[in-house]
Amino acid sequence: MNASVRGPGAGPLAGYLVVDLSRALAGPHAAMMFGDLGARVIKVEPPGIGDDVRGWGPPFAGPVDAPQSTYFLAANRNKESIQLNLKDPADLRTLQRLIERADVLVENYRPGVLDRLGLSAAVLEALNPRLVVLSITGFGHDGPEGHRAGYDQIAQGEAGLMSVTGPDADSPTRVGVPVGDILAGLNGAIGVLAALLDRQATGRGSVVRTSLLAGLVGAHAFHGTAWTVAGQAGRAGGNHHPQISPYGAFRCGDGHVQVAIGSQALWHTFAALLGLDADDERFATNAARLRHRDELTALIEERLATGSREHWLGRFENAGVPAGAIKTIDEVYEWDQTRSQNLVVTVRHAALGPIELPGPTVRLEDFDGRDVGRHSHQPPPLLGAHRDDILQWLDDASSNTRR
Repeated sequence: MNASVRGPGAGPLAGYLVVDLSRALAGPHAAMMFGDLGARVIKVEPPGIGDDVRGWGPPFAGPVDAPQSTYFLAANRNKESIQLNLKDPADLRTLQRLIERADVLVENYRPGVLDRLGLSAAVLEALNPRLVVLSITGFGHDGPEGHRAGYDQIAQGEAGLMSVTGPDADSPTRVGVPVGDILAGLNGAIGVLAALLDRQATGRGSVVRTSLLAGLVGAHAFHGTAWTVAGQAGRAGGNHHPQISPYGAFRCGDGHVQVAIGSQALWHTFAALLGLDADDERFATNAARLRHRDELTALIEERLATGSREHWLGRFENAGVPAGAIKTIDEVYEWDQTRSQNLVVTVRHAALGPIELPGPTVRLEDFDGRDVGRHSHQPPPLLGAHRDDILQWLDDASSNTRR
């Protein structure tokens, strides 16, 4: 790591080198986060086809003879790309040269694959004792099912998430985004940052292991303790909270509104707005409201039917009742609040020209409110676009070392 390269707007990880061997989403998402924080991220891809998700679509964008997968664009900003055939000795040596200079190696192969490629933990340590390795698997690197491939929807089902998602217990439903992949990437990035801090004290690297299974089980929250402590297994309950009422989505005059009545004080305020009797014995306590949820939902929707979504959201906001709309994806990206949080960034892509991408989810400021994070972002790379630059940099770095 060469921290001296860090300048204004470069980001806190400027000077760090991340080698990204991962494919699909979990590993690439973690590596992209390091790039968002200023690290140099070199994505190593198989020759010809690259990361599998370059072919995932539609939708594709750009020219017919060079279509760009929007799936790939989602997880690969702020990276360079080099094509390497890891079964070719010369290309494998190029990877080893990168590893020798890297701070972090990201991989999401099945357990044992790196060993067969000649990159076991012992070899990696010999190449670079300060290396931090992030290894993301589907179900863990060991255990009776550690060999299984990691695909988000399968992991959502196996990890219990689908059993608590959907309209009812007979209709298990996947979460509409690959949440297992995203959580694994986030957890992996947190682990790597901790390992880099540990390296400052010990001078040595380490291996960070996480999985889709770990991320999803870790996200069970109250469903987990409801079972482990109280012996109650959660079941899908549609758009209503299993332990709080009213808390969920309700039909109004022209769509739906969502409310989150998380306290007795809020219940009394909400009930007064709708002309409900807050002290009705069926609804006087949260436990009573849960027992009579169907009756309460019917009464709430009867009142809400008299006004539009905009009408009710305005009244709820004025009264301090937590409430919101159910926006579509296009509405979210055009929402002023989304834009105000820098959650959309504009980059110039080599094949697509100027495009907008979902932006980094973390903002870094000093105590005076000045942005101290990375100021500009690079587009996801074309396959192998940076090979010559990377090889030249390795040669120059080796020459400087010899001097």
